[in-house]
Amino acid sequence: MIPVIISGGAGSRLWPVSRQSDPKPFLKLSDGKSLLQNTFSRSLNLGQPISSVITVTNEKLHFRMQNEYQQVNESGVPCDFILEPFGRNTAPAVLAAAIFAQEHYAADEILLILPADHLISDQSAFSKAVADAVAMAQDGYLVTFGINPEYPETGYGYIEADKERAIGNGYAVKRFVEKPNLELATEYIASGNYQWNSGMFCGQVKTFLEEFKLHSPNVVKQVESCLAVSELSNLQKNKIIHLEPKSFIQAENISVDYALFEKTNKAAVIPCSIGWSDIGSWLSIAQTLPLDKDGNAVIGENILHNTKNCLVYSTSRMVATVDVNDLVIVDTPDALLVANKNQTQDVKHIFERLKKVQHPTSDLHQTVHRPWGTYTLLEEGPFYKIKRIEVKPGQALSNQLHEKRSEHWVVVDGEATVIQDDKVIKLTESQSTYIQAGEKHRLMNASDEVLVIIEVQCGNYLGEDDIVRFDDLYGRN
Repeated sequence: MIPVIISGGAGSRLWPVSRQSDPKPFLKLSDGKSLLQNTFSRSLNLGQPISSVITVTNEKLHFRMQNEYQQVNESGVPCDFILEPFGRNTAPAVLAAAIFAQEHYAADEILLILPADHLISDQSAFSKAVADAVAMAQDGYLVTFGINPEYPETGYGYIEADKERAIGNGYAVKRFVEKPNLELATEYIASGNYQWNSGMFCGQVKTFLEEFKLHSPNVVKQVESCLAVSELSNLQKNKIIHLEPKSFIQAENISVDYALFEKTNKAAVIPCSIGWSDIGSWLSIAQTLPLDKDGNAVIGENILHNTKNCLVYSTSRMVATVDVNDLVIVDTPDALLVANKNQTQDVKHIFERLKKVQHPTSDLHQTVHRPWGTYTLLEEGPFYKIKRIEVKPGQALSNQLHEKRSEHWVVVDGEATVIQDDKVIKLTESQSTYIQAGEKHRLMNASDEVLVIIEVQCGNYLGEDDIVRFDDLYGRN
């Protein structure tokens, strides 16, 4: 089996933790692992032999995801990546993964399509559902996982099972329906024939490709054309495809539900109860956490006084509350959200307004992840910026120069190897160097320990785009 992890949107309803360049799959819950890491680990513990894990995601997130996988990939399963220059919905993503799997693995491999940012609390029940789905997929079906509904939810699509056509431990799909109003959702629940559409699918590579060609031939041509001109590279035993932007933009922006599952006569559904949540809002996060005696869900350090039915989320600062009820309080170093617990879906409107005016809190956190490590913005003014830079062992920043700013580096922990023009300088704790504007330079960590420096930038322009790269270990321009 090949799990295919699809990571797309920004998770705007989970702002301020989820940002455009630091989206929902990286959100960490009370176990200390991100949603992405939970999805990855879950896929390796299904009792199925795994050939590879294929991830389809934005190219800017590649190294961050790879690093997240390395932290939990104890068995060393190969991790292949299909990197999108921009999103074109789930049909091109699933199709690209199926074509890739046929070319590099086998046509009878089972693909298990998983969103990167869902939560499943009952691993054994999910493993049983996947085993049932694999058996049905080997008989030529494309299988969906229908979640037995717990209440009349209006935020999910539904699947109607044809109870007169049993297939293995599931049923043929009678139809897919859009997100209903409350009255319709209540009718669906009462009928007993409907499940929530989880967005998870299972099928053989060859079945996916045959049905795509039958029902969405144009999408197949578009994706095949893109893959034909896209760059394939290898990183150790992992394969990486960089989808070519000019051809990928020709691919139709359409979901796999519309392009394939609503048209095929091979769709089947397995009704299951697996403790599933799509983590679509702060309310859904609160529902996954243990509650104190007053109904509060908390992550981080806090003191709550006469506080009831609240979610308090903070990973960096103490949060104190007095005499409040039914609130969501989410604190990050550069943004604070306070919302009515019953209106958390509307957080997306805040995100869209911030994005429209290009406010930095819509895109990045103060700590920004790079392939070599992280940098944290500590303070800035009109003509200066102060950062804390952390470089992982054996990693290096690009060989670069800045035209409009100078930089002063002070080592506070570890050992730095600095190349300034053709000079190699070794710096240890409390030692420093000065780099003039226009001077070619590189920061490297050749040691086995993390390197931490404080960088002070000075100049008339301090934007991240003031960079000319000459050489980069990670293929960035």
